[in-house]
Order: sequence, then structure tokens, then C-alpha cells
Amino acid sequence: QVQLVESGGGSVQAGGSLRLSCAAAGDTDSLSCVAWFRQAPGSEREGVAALLTRGGIPYYADSEKGRFTISQDSAKNTVYLQMNSLKAMDTAMYYCAARTIAGACGVQYPGLFRYWGQGTQVTVSS
Repeated sequence: QVQLVESGGGSVQAGGSLRLSCAAAGDTDSLSCVAWFRQAPGSEREGVAALLTRGGIPYYADSEKGRFTISQDSAKNTVYLQMNSLKAMDTAMYYCAARTIAGACGVQYPGLFRYWGQGTQVTVSS
């Protein structure tokens, strides 16, 4: 079992930055891919970024390329999402998710992610 806890959300003005953290505990060695998803009220959940736990090229959704950066600190079992140049459209609940299934690490299939955190709210005011 793995537990994921997000933190770092908050309110920021458009153009500002936030760094989200996802701390993992438990059987973290079993994880192959960690990702960030978000869901705004009335909208479907969408993938933001993903990262292989053993290294590799991160995946980013098109709208986040160049603005968001996913990274990890393996020693701390923590994955980060640095978000710059935030826009009102980025307002959402952000969730960290992790999976044990090997293969390409992307966000196209949320059902492959077995573990989910409780979410952290990001609000961007224009």
C-alpha cells in the first residue's frame, strides 16, 4: 500500500507561481509512475504531468508545457509540480496519483493509477 499526501496549494494572482508537493509513504519502491491530475468544478478530471519514478523524460499536457515542471526528490519520496505563469484556467483541485503498472508514463489512462491523494486546492485570480 502507498499513501499520497499533497500540499502547497493556495490562492495566487494570475502570473504568479506555486509549488505543489506530493509526499509518498509505504511501499514506494513498487511505484513506476507518478502524475498530477486536476479537476475544476463542473469539469472532467484532466492530466497535467507525469514522471517515471526511475527517471526519464517527463510528460506534460499541451496546456502546461513551458509553464509547469514535474520533478522528484527520491530521498524524500516526494514529487513536485512547479507551476509558473499561472492563469485563471488553472484553478482546480490538484491530485497526485501513482501507479505500479510498468510501461509508458502518461496521463491518458487515469484508471491505471492505483493510488490517489486527497487533493490540494489551487485558486488563481485574474
